[in-house]
Amino acid sequence: MKGLFSLGKKSSAFDEADDIVGDDEYVELDTSSSREREQKVVVRPFVIEDFSDVKEILDALRQSYTIVLINIKPLKERDLLELKRAINKLKKTCQAIDGDIAGFGEDYIVITPSFAEIYRGDAISSTDDI
Repeated sequence: MKGLFSLGKKSSAFDEADDIVGDDEYVELDTSSSREREQKVVVRPFVIEDFSDVKEILDALRQSYTIVLINIKPLKERDLLELKRAINKLKKTCQAIDGDIAGFGEDYIVITPSFAEIYRGDAISSTDDI
């Protein structure tokens, strides 16, 4: 039992690394590498109150790393015909960027770019219902 916690034996990876590098040596890291920093995915919420609000959403979707959450309730309560027009415009752009679109609850739509897929279980309905 005494030998288990003995300082005489090297038991960690840090101790082994000291043997390889040595006490007086250091490792130089290349910070000027050409490795590009990966872009982060942005989740942006929007509210559609008018058909003209669709333009800003479409611009965000065309920036390939944006997932869009859209609250359609204000337009839904005001003008269903204009809402359908807006959703059709969003669907066309979604197809053009090879994205995915789905209704989320009664008042929300989710649109993702091509690298993401929307899970369609019992809780998520299709935009065809809208």
